[in-house]
Amino acid sequence: MNTLPPPKTADAAQPLVVVAGPTGSGKSSLAVRLAQRFRGEVINCDSVQVFRYFDLGAAKLTESEQSGIPHHLIDAADPTEHFTAGEYARRARAVLRDVSSRGLLPILAGGTGLYLRALLNGLFPGPTKDELLRERLAVREQRRPGSLYRLLTRLDPAAAAKIHANDIQKTVRALEVRLAGGKPITEYFRDGHAPLAGFRPLKLILNPPRALLHAALDRRLAWMFEHGLIEETQRILDLGYGAHLKPFESLGYKQALQFLRGELTREQALREAQARTRQYAKRQITWFRREPDAIWLEGFGSGAATEARAFELVEHHLHPAGLPDE
Repeated sequence: MNTLPPPKTADAAQPLVVVAGPTGSGKSSLAVRLAQRFRGEVINCDSVQVFRYFDLGAAKLTESEQSGIPHHLIDAADPTEHFTAGEYARRARAVLRDVSSRGLLPILAGGTGLYLRALLNGLFPGPTKDELLRERLAVREQRRPGSLYRLLTRLDPAAAAKIHANDIQKTVRALEVRLAGGKPITEYFRDGHAPLAGFRPLKLILNPPRALLHAALDRRLAWMFEHGLIEETQRILDLGYGAHLKPFESLGYKQALQFLRGELTREQALREAQARTRQYAKRQITWFRREPDAIWLEGFGSGAATEARAFELVEHHLHPAGLPDE
């Protein structure tokens, strides 16, 4: 059984493995196998799996499928909670530290790219959009073109130096932050952009052949509809949770709600869920293409070749001095 190498100093960065990729690519199953092989625990990185009661449509692993491996941040929030990427990052960082402190390997698994980015890179904590302020700024710019950029050069010259004078969108955002937040946007970036410290991540991105992934997604959605997705959706409603809640916006549940309202037939709901899920998988791949220092594995997580390659990469990550350079 593999163990984590002991840190050389109290400040040594600890290993972290990330298994990401599009929905249906086998992230969860690969994460379990890695945890079994390398004495790890799995931390969820899926924005629907954090909510209680949303099980089948969120593709949560059953207790049997978890194979005795502890899983964290699943069923961590009530459906009524406003669970932000920032809250996810805060909780996930605490879990990472706990898992690592026990000499185990933290393995992050999921396809919510914003959660991953918040965890690894931190989030900009500036003021949210102020539509009334934006309207006033737009009126000012319309009356006197160029006036917003001139105002920005007075209020936040450092930001103005980085923004083109014709970039109205970025100029408005910088002014909005300065006026609503009380300090320049550059200070927010300096104070709030807090990357994850104390860990060295290995980022593995699953990328099955597109046609095979689409076929697998279609089969999975059909199985979900056949095995109780609509009934699960109704049970959640019967518990008193409103259809307006955020997790009901996720694919599968959204179409199940449309069926329950009589807006779609069962067949139409399934076809819509399948089409939207294929589109979502494409967007996820595009998002992860921008993830720096990621290693792409061209296959499903359940594939023998993909698993073997993942094992090799993790082994090298844990014991880099013990293996030849690639």
